[in-house]
Amino acid sequence: MRTFTSLALVGTAVLVATACNRTQPAPSSAFRPTSTIKDIMDSVVDPSADALWESVATTVSAAGIDEHQPRTPEEWAEVRRRAVSLVEATNLLVMEGRHVAKPGEKAENEEVELGPEEIEKLINADRATWIDNAHALNDAAMVALKAIDAKNVMGLLDAGEGIDNACENCHLKYWYPLSKQAEKAKEGAGSVKK
Repeated sequence: MRTFTSLALVGTAVLVATACNRTQPAPSSAFRPTSTIKDIMDSVVDPSADALWESVATTVSAAGIDEHQPRTPEEWAEVRRRAVSLVEATNLLVMEGRHVAKPGEKAENEEVELGPEEIEKLINADRATWIDNAHALNDAAMVALKAIDAKNVMGLLDAGEGIDNACENCHLKYWYPLSKQAEKAKEGAGSVKK
C-alpha cells in the first residue's frame, strides 16, 4: 500500500510540475478598441463638451435676460453625466491600437485640416505629447465635474474656458497645424518679452 501511495504522490507531483511548466499564452489586452478617434470625438467628446458649454449661458433679448443654468437635481445630474463622459473619453483617446479614422476616410475640410493618415503619423511620432494633450482635457473636464458636484454655476462656467483651451491646443497641433490660427499661436508663444 505504501508503494502505491508513494507512486500516486510522485505521479501527482509530476502532473503538477508539468502543468506549471507549460508555456502559458501571453495575456492579451483587456481592451478592444473598435471605434476611431474621430468616432469618439463625434460621439462623446464634442457632444459632451457642447453640453457643458451650453449648460450655463446668459441670453439678452427684447424679452429680457434669460439666465440658463442647471437648477433642478435632474438638470445637475444630466450635466454631470456629460462631464463624466468627457472625463472618461480622454482615456479612450489614448488607448494603444486606436486609429484616427477608418481607412479611406478623409478630412472634413481638407483646405484647413490634415488628413487622418497625417494626423495619425503625428500622434505616433510623439505619443507622449498626444497623451499630455488628452490629460490636459481630462484635467479641464475634472474642474467642470468638481464644480458640478459642488453645484457651483460660476465654477462650471469658468471651467468651459479650460476645456476650450485644451481642445484647441490639441487641434492646433494635430488637426490644423498649418492654419493661420496655428501660426498666430506659434508667433504669440515666440514673442515673449524679456
